[in-house]
Amino acid sequence: MNVYDQAHGLAQAIKMSEEYKQYEGAKAKINENEDLSKMIRDFQTKQFEFQAKQMAGQQPTQEDISSLQQLYGILLKDPLAAQYLETEMRFSLMMKDVYEILGEVAGMGQLMND
Repeated sequence: MNVYDQAHGLAQAIKMSEEYKQYEGAKAKINENEDLSKMIRDFQTKQFEFQAKQMAGQQPTQEDISSLQQLYGILLKDPLAAQYLETEMRFSLMMKDVYEILGEVAGMGQLMND
């Protein structure tokens, strides 16, 4: 059994998954709307900065939290944005599970849990 062939098989299985198909479909719809696409990118940038602060041991300010919550609330009011965020979350969760499974083989899961 060739590991690289199996990896390509896994990539193909991911592309065929409902999570991926729904995510790609929602992303295509979002990309047709420049304003909505920009709002989602802004939200994702703020979300990344928020998470980076937390990972660096910094406490996010109340302003950071409020800004992120406000932008998220605005996005959820738009059906396309809400659908995109939901499909993105489901796809991300699936990928997280796959990474965890692969990480267990290399003992990486033990390092994270120690």
